[in-house]
Amino acid sequence: MSEVEVSVVMPCLNEAETLGACIEKAQRAFNDADISGEVIVADNGSTDGSQAIAKELGARVVPVRERGYGSALMGGIATARGRFVIMGDADDSYDFLEIPRFVEKLREGYDLVQGCRLPAGGGRVMPGAMPTLHRYWGNPMFSAMARRWFGAPIHDVYCGLRGFRKEFYQELDQRCTGMEFATEMIIKSSLRAARIAEVPITLHPDGRQTRAPHLRTFRDGWRTLRFFLMYSPRYLFLVPGGILLALGLVGYALALPGATIGGITLDAHTLLFSSLALICGYQSILFAVFAKIFAIRERLLPEDIRMTRLFKLVTLERGALAGAVAMVLGLALLVAAIVQWMRVDFGGLDYATTMRLVVPGVTLTALGFQTVLSSFFMSILGMNRR
Repeated sequence: MSEVEVSVVMPCLNEAETLGACIEKAQRAFNDADISGEVIVADNGSTDGSQAIAKELGARVVPVRERGYGSALMGGIATARGRFVIMGDADDSYDFLEIPRFVEKLREGYDLVQGCRLPAGGGRVMPGAMPTLHRYWGNPMFSAMARRWFGAPIHDVYCGLRGFRKEFYQELDQRCTGMEFATEMIIKSSLRAARIAEVPITLHPDGRQTRAPHLRTFRDGWRTLRFFLMYSPRYLFLVPGGILLALGLVGYALALPGATIGGITLDAHTLLFSSLALICGYQSILFAVFAKIFAIRERLLPEDIRMTRLFKLVTLERGALAGAVAMVLGLALLVAAIVQWMRVDFGGLDYATTMRLVVPGVTLTALGFQTVLSSFFMSILGMNRR
């Protein structure tokens, strides 16, 4: 077999209407730019004769039993013989004649070359090619989130026409079998500081006439947001936890001395709300640490030097000791409250005074108990890191 430089992988599920045109454009691009390439159709169980069309045009058909956009692509990419892989949908919305522009960037040494259909990145959307909500809200919003949260240098996070080095793809260890496959690639590439380029392209109207597109606006939007949050313990757990913790501390600073602000006296009830914020915030921050450790261990996220420093600073013994001290202080406050009760022969109490012992006591005991258990759990999660 002659050496193949570029493999074009098209996921396919009943694309008989448009598959032939896509294959022919890819082959024409190879010929026009003198590229040694192959076309792979990753068939996900088509029943409309798509396989026969692909074979007749000289494409290689790879059957993929497990359903899903990501599954089809993973199956096709696994068989690719090219050093570079170009992936793109087979609905004729992407112009595969633009392949040489992606190959040029890959030859320059980029790991991932992302297409961009939106004007913000120099792309163009033909009339009727993209729903208004996707074009002006969903895609720009999620693309901005990808830039802000993960440092992705892209303007069109959903663009399915992209190229990458196959060796680099294998390092990413893709997991998602559904539509999140594309965003997973961008997020992992960005977190690993890969060389990413963006190529402006033109999006054409879907060439299919007899059936609707696979995308579902709100379902897929939620799946994208969910995936972003899962890959960002900072925004899912750490930031909300930090806000709650700060609110709780401020509440304690004002309620313990019984401060009055604007005629409003902050008393025992404020302490209760503040304790709720402290406990929930602290738990959220712990979840951020747990999620980060687990994600790194499972290679979902790259190594983070801050976690290495954390393990050196917060050892099992130190964490357990700090938690034990907090529990002792909390129990001491609770005992003091019981002594006050004893002094009145277990009768009525001045709750505004007693709750200033009970609420902090319960809070410290709970936080201390969480700290002791969390220290052990962090040590269990981090065993493979040492």
